[in-house]
Amino acid sequence: MKNTNKKIDLVVIGGGPGGYTAAFRAADLGKNVILIDKDNNLGGVCLNRGCIPSKSLLHISNLITNAKESSKFGVQFKKPSIDINKIHNWKNNVISNLSNGISKLAEARNIKIINGKAKFKSATQLFIKDQQGKDIDIFFNDCIIATGSRSQTISHLNKKHPSILNSKDALNFTSIPKSLLVIGGGYIGLELGSVFSALGSKVTVAEFLPKLLNMADNDLVLPLYNVLKRKFENIYLSTEVTSLIPQTNGSIISTFKNNEKTFKNSFDNVLICTGRVPNTNDICIEKTGITLDENCFIPVNQQQRTLIPNIYAIGDVTGSPMLAHKASFEGKVAAEVISGMNSVYKPSAVPSVIYTNPEIAWAGYTENELKNLSQEYNKAEFPWSASGRAMSINATNGKTKILTNKENTRILGVGIVGEHAGDLISEAMLAIEMRAIPEDIALTIHPHPTLSETIFNASEILTGSITDLYIPKK
Repeated sequence: MKNTNKKIDLVVIGGGPGGYTAAFRAADLGKNVILIDKDNNLGGVCLNRGCIPSKSLLHISNLITNAKESSKFGVQFKKPSIDINKIHNWKNNVISNLSNGISKLAEARNIKIINGKAKFKSATQLFIKDQQGKDIDIFFNDCIIATGSRSQTISHLNKKHPSILNSKDALNFTSIPKSLLVIGGGYIGLELGSVFSALGSKVTVAEFLPKLLNMADNDLVLPLYNVLKRKFENIYLSTEVTSLIPQTNGSIISTFKNNEKTFKNSFDNVLICTGRVPNTNDICIEKTGITLDENCFIPVNQQQRTLIPNIYAIGDVTGSPMLAHKASFEGKVAAEVISGMNSVYKPSAVPSVIYTNPEIAWAGYTENELKNLSQEYNKAEFPWSASGRAMSINATNGKTKILTNKENTRILGVGIVGEHAGDLISEAMLAIEMRAIPEDIALTIHPHPTLSETIFNASEILTGSITDLYIPKK
């Protein structure tokens, strides 16, 4: 067994967006850092098996969709020819370039990278079995746990079969199924369902809850739902998948239960997308003295510190929202606290984006949350059917809304559905963080014609200065 008896300043477990950001920030602040990841390629699930590959495939699906719809404008394209190998080569090249870039940034900072699985032996010692089979003991002053999350399984559907896929399998598809069942109407299921629909699959979505994207407001989801109803074969809501039975020809017979009614259907593939669970089960965290909560998350304070003062946790292992940008922000906070800075994780909001077509994005409170809090609010909605830019790109099914307190002195939340909503939401985030009021946005000149004007227009509704709509005075 190899022992590193000299105490390392900081060990970071997990090389995803949170982990490598924490390692880089700590190194920049003068810490001696070791970064441990079980994979050869840094970037975690987000880069290698999640955000980046899925967005690469969504870009392709949007190209196909736009080409089909261009006939409305007088431009006709032939039926697309799909080269699966080229698609994966392009997608994998994107992943490789980004991962190599992260490795070079780590090297430039003299961060030592160990590829292997880490387990705690105590609150100051780690045991690692590296990929070459070597045993390594590391003693540390501080540690940041950034081990991320994994796909959730459903016990009665957890069959190992080549036709039953998780999101990782779906991103590396070798053929395009004629029929695909997606179990789960959350963002992962709808994004991947959109990809396969564009590639030619007949997609059915089964969601246990009464609506898709349960975390988002109904009015933002409705434009997407109307699009997916036309694209997908079926969308079953309030529906449980009670069994998956593999057949000798490789297909899967799925049994559905909806309002006490039971029915069956056959699919070439089934994709299970029912959420994610934290990776806290395999690092022997109990040996540090840390106790997990009832959902196996690691409790932390606003400085990302756990109950054990020298051990910090960031990202998916600390709870919802399980988002890469939240993990990165938390990683910087933890690294700065360890380096003696008085940093805290206390954002006014965390933005969420669903990368479907149309996209959905929101920041701050949703209407659902405000209603649950019994908080009164004002709402201004600007329909994209009144936006010149939206008309010119065939995106008039979108809308932008701003929620404020009754006095219009605080922006509580912003929601956008439509093309590039994920990019537009950053202006809303800045406004919320800067404690801007609607008048601040309404007095800021926005370029014309742009989709960003819709945020400006919604603000004008709240200030009573809108001219692009006629709203009779009460």
